[in-house]
Amino acid sequence: MALLKIARMGHPVLLARAEPVPDPKAASVAQLIDDMIETMEDIRGAGLAAPQVHVGLRVFVYRVPEERSAGPDDPPRAVQALINPTIEAIGDEQALRVEGCLSIPGLRGAVPRPARVRYAGWDRAGEPISGEASGFLATVLQHENDHLDGILYPMRMTDLSRLAFEDEFARFGLLP
Repeated sequence: MALLKIARMGHPVLLARAEPVPDPKAASVAQLIDDMIETMEDIRGAGLAAPQVHVGLRVFVYRVPEERSAGPDDPPRAVQALINPTIEAIGDEQALRVEGCLSIPGLRGAVPRPARVRYAGWDRAGEPISGEASGFLATVLQHENDHLDGILYPMRMTDLSRLAFEDEFARFGLLP
């Protein structure tokens, strides 16, 4: 496996819509997922989308670390992959959560998102997967899926006064 270079804000691949993965069972997709997992774990991320590593395909990896779990409806999850995902809101309830991004290092912002989502796609073995998510999982799924559409979390923010450097958030006790 190999560590991959993270694309930083302003890189064209981050602002483009990623292409569907033609064959979720392809060996090249499995290798990409393995490399993305290694990279995400090395930098202690909770999610990583292919465009963030300069690959314009609709695939991302994610996890719910124990310390980010929001209880029985949002349990910790080991690393998983989602290929060619679809994500849709369940209901009208919104949640405001502080997010960060490996492609925008050092910043955090409060982002309004649907509180519950339904997701579907293919897993790392190329098998169909679907489910519902709330809490941290719902946030990470939406955040990573946005990367596949060329959207970065500040573009979702409705109040930029809630965008700050991590050290400022920490200094004022605003980080989760």
